[in-house]
Amino acid sequence: MPDRTEHNHRPLWQLAVVLLLGVALAAGFVSLGVWQVQRLAWKRDLIERVENRVSSAPVAWTDVTGLPPDALEYRPVTVTGEFDHSVETLVQAVTEQGGGFWVLTPLRTDGRETVLINRGFVPSELRDPSARPEGQVTGEVTVTGLARLTEPDGAFLRENDHQADRWFSRDIAAIADAKALPNVAGFFVDADATPQPGGYPVGGLTVVQFRNAHLSYALTWFALAGMVIFGIVLLLRHENRARRQISSEG
Repeated sequence: MPDRTEHNHRPLWQLAVVLLLGVALAAGFVSLGVWQVQRLAWKRDLIERVENRVSSAPVAWTDVTGLPPDALEYRPVTVTGEFDHSVETLVQAVTEQGGGFWVLTPLRTDGRETVLINRGFVPSELRDPSARPEGQVTGEVTVTGLARLTEPDGAFLRENDHQADRWFSRDIAAIADAKALPNVAGFFVDADATPQPGGYPVGGLTVVQFRNAHLSYALTWFALAGMVIFGIVLLLRHENRARRQISSEG
């Protein structure tokens, strides 16, 4: 009858391969954990900077046009000009008020430049401008809001259809091309909550929130690394015990 003890340990080359794979896997998990910790610090710094930026006093929109994107977005600005309601764009949206559309309207400034203004939200039953005539303000206006970056290529699993005038994201270049808008600024402005005549569009619905799950991700990676290391320790203890038993029986 064969001695079962001989089958309770692996050849040294197999053990070495398993250990190398285990160490490499644990090191990879630790690296991912460290990376998530670094991302956590970056995200917290970003959140703090944006919160400070949002609460700052608004400046003229021309003062921020040269800023890099990460310093531009969510900066309060003012824009003065006249709306061109004939080429407003409706972008599908889901807000705290339900489903409907963002109303993006070009504001033509005195300097012959155009800034797209997200005037706010309208429910589906008010998508037609004729259903909200009071909100089609005329004459010179000054809009205060947050500078926002363009949203190219549509939304998740939904592409903008320029020809059908169906929009799922606020893609500045595509909207400007579809509506033949001249001299369009490289960012749009989310209007603040200043009430509009007739109550629509409803502004001030910008969600300034950043998902921050980096700590849970880091803990997950470190936990996986710990499990691998624990498994390596168990394996080494088992192999050591099996070899000592064989040695004592020999």
